[in-house]
Amino acid sequence: MKIMSNEMLVAAYRDAKNKGQDADWIRMLRTEVQKRGLITTKN
Repeated sequence: MKIMSNEMLVAAYRDAKNKGQDADWIRMLRTEVQKRGLITTKN
């Protein structure tokens, strides 16, 4: 994955989730967001 700033990563995750994009892509973004401690989600 291309290196993203925290803000870009969160924006990409929210955008992918709202657009209903590929589930694997959403899962990978969510994992990276959680690894960085930016968002804790139950979904």
